[in-house]
Amino acid sequence: MSWINNIVVPRIKTFIGRSPVKDNLWTKCPECDKLIYSQELKNNLMVCSYCSYHFSLPAKARFESIFDDGKYEDIKIVRVIDDPLKYKDLKKYSDRLKEARQKTGAQDVISIACGTIKGRQAVAFVMNFAFMGGSMGLSFGKSFAKAINFAIDHNAALIGFTASGGARMQEGILSLMQMPSTIAALCNLKESGLPYINVFTNPTTGGVLASFSMLGDIHIAEPKALIGFSGARVIEKTIKCKLPEGFQKSEFLKERGMIDLIAHRHQISETLGNILDYIGGDKHVVV
Repeated sequence: MSWINNIVVPRIKTFIGRSPVKDNLWTKCPECDKLIYSQELKNNLMVCSYCSYHFSLPAKARFESIFDDGKYEDIKIVRVIDDPLKYKDLKKYSDRLKEARQKTGAQDVISIACGTIKGRQAVAFVMNFAFMGGSMGLSFGKSFAKAINFAIDHNAALIGFTASGGARMQEGILSLMQMPSTIAALCNLKESGLPYINVFTNPTTGGVLASFSMLGDIHIAEPKALIGFSGARVIEKTIKCKLPEGFQKSEFLKERGMIDLIAHRHQISETLGNILDYIGGDKHVVV
């Protein structure tokens, strides 16, 4: 009865003086089905302690895990006009943006930071799949170019952590144009002789895979990350052929030369540091 839920239960809770138990104390691993204490999962960089399944890692935790002593400086992303095409499907695009910002606490899909890795300068960007499926829009393209310009100005390597479903359909052609836009920006970085290292996280698909993410000087992937342009079911229906097991997983792609190496999340910082040491460059702090 509604009067029990609306009147009796709140009064009992007030009388007892106890708040309801949070329902997010435990997280179920989709790989091994084990229940993991959520705080323990966060302390382990969102990696399952039973099967090493890699959950999505928030940008702040990602930056802290790769930069020396967990110290870095945020670089503000580029703000653009919301809903430039006045797009509406089941919801207005402007409403979807509001919901995504409230849910994630981020302005858009990309976060950028600068710092040092083993004493070497680096600019890193992280894509947030929780923000509208990590979709690439106008703000992403302009922020990506800003990250590259910052790297060039400070003689720093660029490191990307990609996670995306592709282009953001609500921005139409403006989103699709970010594919050549990001490639053009990368050309400037390469002309400056600076490295771009891309780390594929689960999942990296669509227009992001078909543009800048596959143009790294070195490609690293987290274990069992889904990496591909279109979905396996779409491909199977198109070619009318059963795909091999593990198709589009990082291990499958490494065997075929599309990925240079696979690194566990706990080893990413050390791996990046070793690569930057091998490449060389100035050792001084970005300011």
